Amino acid sequence: MPRIFITGSTDGLGRAAASVLLGDGHDVVLHARTLERAAVLSDLAPDAAGVVIGDLASAAQTRELADQVNRIGRMDAVIHNAGVFLEPSRATTADGHAKTLAVNTLAPYLLTALIDRPDRLIYLSSGLHHAGAGSLRDIDWTGRQWNAQRAYAESKLYIITLALTLARAWPDVLSNAVDPGWVPTKMGGAAATDDLEMGYRTQTWLAVSNDAAATVSGGYWYHRQRQEPAAEARDPAFQDQLMDRLAVLTGVELF
Repeated sequence: MPRIFITGSTDGLGRAAASVLLGDGHDVVLHARTLERAAVLSDLAPDAAGVVIGDLASAAQTRELADQVNRIGRMDAVIHNAGVFLEPSRATTADGHAKTLAVNTLAPYLLTALIDRPDRLIYLSSGLHHAGAGSLRDIDWTGRQWNAQRAYAESKLYIITLALTLARAWPDVLSNAVDPGWVPTKMGGAAATDDLEMGYRTQTWLAVSNDAAATVSGGYWYHRQRQEPAAEARDPAFQDQLMDRLAVLTGVELF
């Protein structure tokens, strides 16, 4: 059975995806930010292929997280599900980065570079990425006045761009991005109106299904339907510029 690593699997979409995949008999590697957070996985952990610990806001812990995953063995799929939403301030990490960028973009980039290459990659994005279009001059918000919604939208544009860049650069890997919709999770809130189940089942479908529709690369998906992402995400020049920025910010080159 496929082995799947899911970041941010202690609650919300990540936990739901893990539960479905475990229930279907797959090997799932769970992730928690801290040992304390891992305690909430006590019901899933006995059936899991492992539980790895690391705070994605920390570059050092993200690197160690990749090492933990590699020690378990090669993954067939990685679902980059973890993320933060509206940070009230730039919330500088220990590495000096804006927390929104660090968790939503830099950590998935680092994990992609450092985890043994799987067959499938799934990145969680958002329909709000359309509001993130623009310049790459200050992606870490060192010069601009902080705007939480704009920072989130940009981080989700960057993660779609990463997914589509990988689809172009790694033809042996199925790389896709998913918009789960506005769903009632801790992040989305109780007032959210989209279908939670379709949100996480799109992730699991792309991770393990052999359906012809799921075995494609370079897609941006909403409820198992391909959507059109922002033009920047599809632009090879923008893709290359973003990869250069992320390599500088992380000290790791993906290509």
